[in-house]
Amino acid sequence: MSGNIVIFREGLLLILALLLSACSPAWQDARRFLNDLARGADAESPREMLAYAIGEHRYLGDLYRPAGLPQAGVVLVPGVAEQGRDDPRLMSFAGALARSGFLVLVPEIGTLRELKVRPDDARSVSDAFLYLRSRPELHKSCRTGIVAFSYATGPAVLAAMQPELQDEVDFVLAVGGYFDLPAVVTYLTTGHVREGAAWVRRSPNRYGKWVFVFGNLDRLERADDRRQLEWIARDRLAHGGEVPEGLALGDEGRAVLALLTNQAPQRVAGLMAALPRGVREDISALDLANKDMSQLRSHMILVHGTDDDLIPSEQSVALASALPSGQAELFLVDGLAHVDLRPEGLDSIQLLRAVRALMEQREPCHRPDGKRPVQ
Repeated sequence: MSGNIVIFREGLLLILALLLSACSPAWQDARRFLNDLARGADAESPREMLAYAIGEHRYLGDLYRPAGLPQAGVVLVPGVAEQGRDDPRLMSFAGALARSGFLVLVPEIGTLRELKVRPDDARSVSDAFLYLRSRPELHKSCRTGIVAFSYATGPAVLAAMQPELQDEVDFVLAVGGYFDLPAVVTYLTTGHVREGAAWVRRSPNRYGKWVFVFGNLDRLERADDRRQLEWIARDRLAHGGEVPEGLALGDEGRAVLALLTNQAPQRVAGLMAALPRGVREDISALDLANKDMSQLRSHMILVHGTDDDLIPSEQSVALASALPSGQAELFLVDGLAHVDLRPEGLDSIQLLRAVRALMEQREPCHRPDGKRPVQ
């Protein structure tokens, strides 16, 4: 009986601790953020369009300002979407961040609008970060980070790993991101993921496989290969079904199609090795699994849906595992299909914890001595 009393008392203490922590400003702000985000496109999201330059490179972007002095800064990287920084969901997210005290810069990255991810996108992200840090309203003691969705996680992490930014990017929030690109390609094309030593079959969203085509068409030399593969991709996205036979593709086109139609995970490595050189070089450059992750010093906040059918949640688990203990916070959210953080129907407690981790990046950062708060 006494043992049961002790367990009951410890349970009550745990519940009390959770209730008290839920009253903290970070928890309250996390709830407000999610409620704000739930209003979606109806939420007021004022933005200031601007042009900026870092060295010889010129950019466009949108700045979202908080009502008062910023408590932190964020470069919000658009995902791989044709609307880019004009996507209403992204604008809503940026506005909610600004109303939570963040100074937010959303850079224009044209390749992402074209459904492409390129190694040079890391330069665009790092230059956006440098520009944001130079803004006079963002005190030099303010913590500043990067937020990225889906495949934009790669350029965001690569930017944070650059020598000039290693000690400057305080945090990275990656939602639905990746770590091992060949493993993602294996999933998108065959539906298989690794669970330990075994292959497990799932049902990937066909969108990912055919967007891979759009993102790599310009890497093919033959115009006829580009034309036929684009037609196949658009037709499969619209109607599904099998790829027609008898296509008059060149060597590069056949190599791409062989990878996309393959169903055996054991064959993926060999098929990827036969891809056009430009495609292989991009995959290698954007892959994080082949990088020295000790060069990443930012605090990582990783959010991933357990039901994600474009990038499996195992990718965020792998990224967290590749970092030293304590450097990453991992939040696996039931019901989060890919990168939509609106709270309806999701594991609201886990999502609330993830947003709280982001809110905790804000700190009183306008000390009279101009120094950053001691961590």
